[in-house]
Amino acid sequence: MALLNTCIAYLGLASSNDGPKNDDVAEIPNLERVQSLRQAACRHEVASSLINLIDQDGAGEWPPKVNHDDWPLALRPYKDIYLELAPLLPQHEPSLDDEVNNVRRERYRSLFRKLLIERVNIARVLTILAAVEAGNWDLFPREAYNGFYCCVAVCRHAYRWATIPVVKVAQIEKVIDFPPELDAPWPYLQRHFGVTADSGNNTANVLLNFNARRERVYKINVGMSDLIQSSEDVFFRMFFELEVHAFPIYHEMVCAIMAFEKQDQPLCVEHLDNINRRLRPLFLIFFEGLTDSRVSRSVWLSYIQGFQGWGVGRMVEGEFIKYDGLSGNHVLFYQALDAFLGMDRYLTDENMIRYVPVNQRNLCFSLKKHSFRLRVMDEGNFYLEEKFRSIVKQLKLFRAAHRSRVMPYLEVPAPERLSMTAGKSVLEGKTTEETKKALGSLDLMLATRLNETI
Repeated sequence: MALLNTCIAYLGLASSNDGPKNDDVAEIPNLERVQSLRQAACRHEVASSLINLIDQDGAGEWPPKVNHDDWPLALRPYKDIYLELAPLLPQHEPSLDDEVNNVRRERYRSLFRKLLIERVNIARVLTILAAVEAGNWDLFPREAYNGFYCCVAVCRHAYRWATIPVVKVAQIEKVIDFPPELDAPWPYLQRHFGVTADSGNNTANVLLNFNARRERVYKINVGMSDLIQSSEDVFFRMFFELEVHAFPIYHEMVCAIMAFEKQDQPLCVEHLDNINRRLRPLFLIFFEGLTDSRVSRSVWLSYIQGFQGWGVGRMVEGEFIKYDGLSGNHVLFYQALDAFLGMDRYLTDENMIRYVPVNQRNLCFSLKKHSFRLRVMDEGNFYLEEKFRSIVKQLKLFRAAHRSRVMPYLEVPAPERLSMTAGKSVLEGKTTEETKKALGSLDLMLATRLNETI
């Protein structure tokens, strides 16, 4: 708690009255930011990579523009089926009996398969997706495509677990025979976004799961208590709001790089100052959101986190590949900030390709390529170096607080399941002591990343 208070005090976030005001940074509409990026795209790689992300994955906006309603008729049954079955997925009191859980899960999957067979025409679905892959977006605009990607992703996660909370008999599965209606469209969607995993990802399952009114569309705990439903909504909304606050920072990063390369130090300083100011309200999303009063520790592990896991796989070119679920490491902003600071990334090349869309990877690659922090340090430019030092200090304090906040959520008992993080699959050992050791390894990973933030 002392560490969290130190972080909040440093960031000036102790109360809404003490936090940064709206006039700390001159506000311009995002539309103007996009226009300026479009003009700069032909002159600089970083601006081009950001505008490609906005145009191709965001349907002209960031966070992405998404339409969950105006789809071609052949695709609409997917949404209807998920929403129709949503009340059957969670249960108030999870059973500890494996046979009971097996029966419940098979009943859910059987009904899912039945509705898919009755309502989905696979040939028509694939005809539409093939047309888009060939470049014909006339009947299926990008914002609608985004909505469909989200829908298929959450349908696959719902079918994978078939009950919430996640239970042990589901976790020990190695391979799942998905219905063809869920398998056939997936390669098209993954090729478009440039990822390879069988599981969803932060973009598909979280960012795209908001409509134009910023309402979540595909919920996990329909019919559960207010505590569970509000905790779910607050938790996933944090990640969406983070990207809302992040977009102006991406713009400032591009402008800072371009100003530095034009040797315009006063303008570069202005953009670095703007980044510093904008980091404070962004980190406030986490400090205010991930508290027991808003995201209850008593329900998070069982009812919120598990759905986003995966932990099953398939044979790929003679090798069994097990895929993981969602992870905070997939979030674009933290990867982009690390890249801007010239830090090495945490995820391996393999996991970047599996879980992080290609246009997000390209943005981070270009930010790292054009990072000028080390050059500033080598040249002894103490004024610019101090600006970077302030950014790093904020990020380091955030990571320290994140580690302190997250571990208590993961340590809450959940007897119906094996210990698991969504992004790392099952961590269970044979004994309680081994399970604690596995969670200790996760804590060590967080500590290592904290120590690397220098």
